[in-house]
Amino acid sequence: MELQSIKNRFGIIGNSSGLNHALNIAVQVANTDLSVLINGESGVGKEVFSQIIHALSARKHNPFIAVNCGAIPEGTIDSELFGHEKGSFTGAVDSRKGYFETVNGGTIFLDEIGELPLGTQARLLRVLEAGEYIRVGSSKVQKTDVRVIAATNKELIEYTQTNRFREDLYYRLNTVPIRVPALRDRKEDIYLLFRKFVTDFSDRYKGTPVQLDDGAKDVLINYPWPGNVRELKNIAEQISVLSQDKMINANTMQRFLPDHNYSRLPVLAGGAGSVSQSEFANERDILYKLFFDMKKDVNELKKMFFDLLQNPNIAQFAEHHAPVFSEQAFTELNNNAAAANSSKPVFLPHNPDAIDHHEDVEESLSIIDKEKELIIKALKKHKGKRKDASLDLGISERTLYRKLKEYDIEE
Repeated sequence: MELQSIKNRFGIIGNSSGLNHALNIAVQVANTDLSVLINGESGVGKEVFSQIIHALSARKHNPFIAVNCGAIPEGTIDSELFGHEKGSFTGAVDSRKGYFETVNGGTIFLDEIGELPLGTQARLLRVLEAGEYIRVGSSKVQKTDVRVIAATNKELIEYTQTNRFREDLYYRLNTVPIRVPALRDRKEDIYLLFRKFVTDFSDRYKGTPVQLDDGAKDVLINYPWPGNVRELKNIAEQISVLSQDKMINANTMQRFLPDHNYSRLPVLAGGAGSVSQSEFANERDILYKLFFDMKKDVNELKKMFFDLLQNPNIAQFAEHHAPVFSEQAFTELNNNAAAANSSKPVFLPHNPDAIDHHEDVEESLSIIDKEKELIIKALKKHKGKRKDASLDLGISERTLYRKLKEYDIEE
């Protein structure tokens, strides 16, 4: 079956290589009974792939059911999947069939498989390995012939290392892995999807679809889309309803897009003292950390110099073996220290009689001033190139553009 006809049948828009590769794997594995694990971020359309696999399989005329494992309470999920006997727990007034019994001969799609409790994982493993299960409250082993397709937005291999997911179940489910690419990795498909959503909306409500100029297209394509296709559809419908103009420019598009800031700072992986990526969710947090580290470095440098000046032996060694600091060098060092660590003693020239003297330097603590200063420095460093400057600052290019307008900075 041709790939394009499958896309048309299931309403899939896009021609990116990552999407086509995932679809090809789904088509190839469909006519087998192998277990499939679909990986991908929330909102990329993992359930559509399970429907494709079922529709192209020999089980296509038998039942298909999608189960969100994260939406079922832990206390009842065994009953939902495997059924229960009358009186097996409070409220079990009748016997009940589970999904693995009602879908016998068909396909079950277990979404958010990483949310399954460990006890339920053991029961599922038995189904996959022997086709057997036991109802809650029963001792009778029952047989089922169900194909399992699972999906997750988590890295299950990492869950196995922290005993949150059974390793044997992971490898049993992961017989054939399919990774659905995130929307930001399908840039060539973003505008096609947007046009599809606004056209569908205008047809539904008998209106005129909005249009994007080149600037708006660039903003749309370069936005990171953390919510993927689901978020893109929401934005397309918002613009269709709320925009007064049918021709959308870059400024209008930016007003509809949330301000997501992604830090590129390194983080520690695991263990006590590890740093969460969310701690640096915006540029002000990044600046606070930058100034804190700068202050720490300056304090250490000051301590080293005061030790040098107060210890005659070290000072004598420094005179013969280390470079001599000029008055101008100490002045420059004082200025740098004051900029990072206000209201603290600063360095003095190499004059033992003047060691007891210090002066307090009052420095503006306005984070806005420092932020503006860093933006100007980054633009000068990269000769006005916004993309390079935003990468150096650790903020998105769109955030940098907004800051330039906010602070009235001329490029």
